[in-house]
Order: sequence, then structure tokens, then C-alpha cells
Amino acid sequence: MIEIVRITLENEMDLVLAHKKAVSLGENLQLTLTTQTVFAAAISEIAREVIERTNTGVIILGLFKETSTYSLQAKIECGDKDCCNSKETGFLYAQKLVPSYTESIVEHKRIIELKIKIPTSIKITPASIAKLINHFENILPFTPYEAVKRKMSSMDQLTKQQEEELRHSKYLDEKKNDFISMASHELKTPVTIIKAYAQLAKSSGKENCSALVQNFISKIEDQAGKLNSLIKQLLDVSKLERDKLDYKMELLSVNTFVEEVVTLIRHAVPKHKVKLVLGEDALVSLDTFRMEQVFSNILGNAAKYSPDSDQITVKTTLSKEKGITISIKDEGLGMSKENIQKVFEKFHRNDEVVLSYAGLGLGLYISSKIINEHGGEIWVESEIDRGSTFHFSIPVAESRVAV
Repeated sequence: MIEIVRITLENEMDLVLAHKKAVSLGENLQLTLTTQTVFAAAISEIAREVIERTNTGVIILGLFKETSTYSLQAKIECGDKDCCNSKETGFLYAQKLVPSYTESIVEHKRIIELKIKIPTSIKITPASIAKLINHFENILPFTPYEAVKRKMSSMDQLTKQQEEELRHSKYLDEKKNDFISMASHELKTPVTIIKAYAQLAKSSGKENCSALVQNFISKIEDQAGKLNSLIKQLLDVSKLERDKLDYKMELLSVNTFVEEVVTLIRHAVPKHKVKLVLGEDALVSLDTFRMEQVFSNILGNAAKYSPDSDQITVKTTLSKEKGITISIKDEGLGMSKENIQKVFEKFHRNDEVVLSYAGLGLGLYISSKIINEHGGEIWVESEIDRGSTFHFSIPVAESRVAV
């Protein structure tokens, strides 16, 4: 069958639409008025029976090519094979109207086919068929109802397309996360071995290695440490995408914790002075390992992106609205407004630094997730060439201050 027109049978308005389109198809084929009327009437009778029993029926109008002739054909899908009874009045009347009436069950659906031969005097060619299909695809709606129906169908198709794209995107994300997780686990062992052998070689003493070789070993050890840090970030991202990180919460003094963490991180940024300004103390509930990760990421970035300034300030503030707010201020490169909006996105790297500084763009993304899962917020204030201040809040565990 060569499909030209398709009508879904959902309600009585589709009955009118089916009749009008059947007549129009007959007119465009230059069939006699009697043939047009008979064909449209048979379709209307069956459509009425189908609509009374289901809203999933479909009518397909088109041409059926036989040996050297064509027939005008209507195929009506009634939905479930048991929803329509061919002994009903409408079906019986349709059988009397058209010369060819057949029924079949295909994939649990009842299919009714009507055919009327087209006289050989009417020339049907591939070009005329293509013109006919194009006519019905581009013709204005027959009724206001059809205009609404077309709009709804278009929106439904768009929704299905978007849902399919979303499913495909989720599938790709799952495969990507599987790869990241597997690759990161596979890389951990050789990197650990490289670092261990570098430490053994370094500890062998100057008597076995020249100063130059000792320097090379130190560089190997440093780079292995950086690679190990990147692997940990990739593993964290994989965990975050699947569910969330594991947390072991502790109740402790925020000022004591911040002071200890800053003391440790100072050794990792020896070229910068880290000034600590502690406000009023309070008890907070947090995972010390994960929160150290946040400090390391933000302080590390502050040092990395402040090559011409050695000052970094860490400040704590207690307020009723946000609980404890920790601010880390540098006097470095700063960021544009556009990059401020994207800085916590996964794999985002600022345009100002992407060509000059290495990194994956994961540290701030992971930090934002850790803060959010602690019930806090994270944000940044920045200005090009004036530096950046990262703020993050942590809820206070108790109303009273820490003792």
C-alpha cells in the first residue's frame, strides 16, 4: 500500500475529518462523485464503530498497486482484535458499499481493508503519486480541530524526541562514568608503584645518586603525586554521578578544624602567606576528610592563580542566616562574570587560564557537591586582575557556640 493520508481515531471530530479527507482524496484522483461518496461513507461507518469502542484506532488512505491497475484503499486498524465486532451494523453496511472488504488479525490488532478499483482511464504515475502525497502533507488543515490536532502531534513528537535524546544522553553518561571509574582504578596501582620506587630511590642517599639524579627523582615523585590527585578526582566524579560520596560525620569546633587544616595546607603552598582570621567559634557536623578536600582545592587554586601575589586570607564568620561562612581570598588573576556563573560546572576551566595552567576542571565541581551534601552553599566573588574570594557555608550543629 502507498500511504497518502493517515488519521488517528480518537473522538467524534475525527469521524468528520476522515470523511472529508476520503472525499478530498477521491476528488484529487478525479473519481466520480458516486465513487467518492461510497468510499467516504464506508470509511465513516467503520470509523464510527471504532471510535465508539477505542481511542487508538487509525485510518490509512492510499493506493494499492495490482498488476497493471491501481485501487483506492483504506486500511483501518481497530486496536485490540477483540474491541471491534465485524457483525455490528456499521461494518455490515460498509461491506455492502465497497466491492472489496477484508479483515485480518496482525500482531493482536484487527485490520480492515477496503478497496475500490480506479478506472484505467485515470493515469496513475510515480510523479502523480508523489504530487498527491506532497499535496496532503502541505495542505491547510481541513478543520480548526485538525489544526489543533496537528499542533498537539508536533508537540508530542518533539517531546518523544527530547525524551529519546535524554535517554541517549543518560546512556552515554553511564558509559562514560564506567570508563572513568575503570580507568581510574587501573591507573591507581602503577602510579602508586612509581611513587613508591621514586621514594626508595630518593632515600638511597647521595652516595648512590648524584644531585642531578636526586633532582630528577624528586620531579618524578612530584608528578606521580599530581597524577594520583587527578585519579582521585576522577574517582570522586564517578561516585558523584552514580549516587553520592560516602561521609563520616563528626561533631567538632569549626575554628579548631580550620586552624589545623590551614596549618597542613601551608606546607603545600610554601610560596604564599596564608593569613588566618577566626571569627566566633561554633560546633559543626562534617566529614573531616571531605572538608579538607574542599580547603585543598580552593586554597590550591588560590595559590596557583596568584603567581604575582603571595597573600591568601582565610576567614571564618558566624551568622544566624548562614551558620559558619568560610571565605578564602586571593589577590590573583580573577574571573570574568561569565566564568563566575560556570566555575562550579564539571570540567569547566576559565578562558583566562586554560592555555597557561594545567587541570581537569574538577576540583571546584567536587567541592561544590561536598558543600551541598553538608547542607551548605558555595559561591564566589571575583574581578579580573583583582583576585577572587570563594565563600562556603556550613550549618551550625547547635545554637550555642563551641566551648
